[in-house]
Amino acid sequence: MKLPELTYRVWKVWRRDFDVFMKTYKVNFFPSLLEPILYIAALGIGLGSIVTTIKGFSSYIQFIAPALLAISMMNNSFFECTYGSFVRMYYQKTFDAIITTPISIEEVIAGELLWGATRSLMSTCIVLAVIGAFGLIASPFFVLIPIVAFLAGLMFSSIAMCFTALAQNIDFFNYPAFLFITPMFLLSGTFFPITVLPWSVQVVAWAFLPLTHAVNLSRGLMVGHLEPSLLLSAIWIAAVTPVFFVLSINLMKRKLIK
Repeated sequence: MKLPELTYRVWKVWRRDFDVFMKTYKVNFFPSLLEPILYIAALGIGLGSIVTTIKGFSSYIQFIAPALLAISMMNNSFFECTYGSFVRMYYQKTFDAIITTPISIEEVIAGELLWGATRSLMSTCIVLAVIGAFGLIASPFFVLIPIVAFLAGLMFSSIAMCFTALAQNIDFFNYPAFLFITPMFLLSGTFFPITVLPWSVQVVAWAFLPLTHAVNLSRGLMVGHLEPSLLLSAIWIAAVTPVFFVLSINLMKRKLIK
């Protein structure tokens, strides 16, 4: 893979996306605010009244709260760099307009990826505030979660952009949404411990499902369970993210040059 040649102009692309977002921030703010409240009410309080014991946690609501953070990281960054980037590229012709300036294709894509990571950070901070309002933060290490949100968001954005490079039309994204995002949503330790799954599924979850590591880090930092697996998750994300970052830029460059 060829390493992209990036300059300060990446910031210009990020700033363009940020300025557009701020014009419609009210529409984007309320889903991030209301979604965790609904999950906490329906699953944390409702299902939590039935599921009363999970090892290492005082309640079921305390178990799922960190997973809501990780889900927010995944959803906001992934869909921003699939549907959002595709609309800007194909329908709005934003990419075509930008590359008529000194900004290169590689810098456009890198700016998109950083914006996806920023969306992850912003939405996670909103969810974190909701969780804090419910009194579900049990460790001072929660202050590290925004860092996890940005890095995990960059990882999911990079993976998403690889799918965008393969998409011929917007309906294509139904495939990664249902075959990639949905399995992660259900099988990454979000709503029940991974240890209850068959051994083979556990191996797949730890080895191939990025959300597993985002959930593991969020849960450990929120509750204060500083186990060796947190270091492994951090290493996994740190190793995978640069690979997909470079791969996504190369794939998108090939697509746009065609």
